[in-house]
Amino acid sequence: MELSVSTLARSPLTRRLAATALALAALTAAPALPAQADAARARPAPEPISTARGAGQSVALTFDDGPHGADTERLLDVLRAYRVKAVFCLQGDQVAADPDLVRRIAAEGHTLCNHSVRHDDLGTATAAQVRADLEATNALIRWAVPDAEIPYFRAPYGSWGVSARVAQRLDMEPLGWTFAVEDWEEPGAEVIAQRVRERLQPRSVILMHDGGGDRSGTVDAVETLIPELRLAGWRFTLPAKRA
Repeated sequence: MELSVSTLARSPLTRRLAATALALAALTAAPALPAQADAARARPAPEPISTARGAGQSVALTFDDGPHGADTERLLDVLRAYRVKAVFCLQGDQVAADPDLVRRIAAEGHTLCNHSVRHDDLGTATAAQVRADLEATNALIRWAVPDAEIPYFRAPYGSWGVSARVAQRLDMEPLGWTFAVEDWEEPGAEVIAQRVRERLQPRSVILMHDGGGDRSGTVDAVETLIPELRLAGWRFTLPAKRA
């Protein structure tokens, strides 16, 4: 059976399955182009953005591996209550599973970031394979949010390979981080909050997660930290723009 955009017009479950199938078909169809990959590796890689906009006590919140059901919903509630905008690094298969939640993220003014289709390590992938993955992820995001702006790409595991260069050719800046809070360990809200307090520095980009596991502790930590940091003079902003 040939898949097409029209397939996505069926039931919600069929739309999700079709969207994922289209993305995976693009990945498996990508040819390996050794010469192109070698040329891409030979060029200097753009440095991932790892500082926040603004001077002094500015900080950017970024969330990976979602959207993820109730945790993302509650995180959005917290961010809306405190009028904070964040970056959501979206995983393609998660977008296909919950496009309505992606639409809410975009509608509430947050910035979208490509985080690959399935969170595969792209560090050793060829330029053609990386491009296929990033284009498939963008297609899934724009299936959920037509004409969405996707200004950033973040490599799963921070394993960049040629992906930073490929992302730039697709008009996305590679997005790094100043520090991560290791919330994948699920250490609890107070530990996560304390890690932020101890590691925070001017113009930090903080890596957290709203997907990939139980992120209730992360959401609780964010709810504690936003008013606390504001009271201490910190401003919430977005990652810096490339000069």
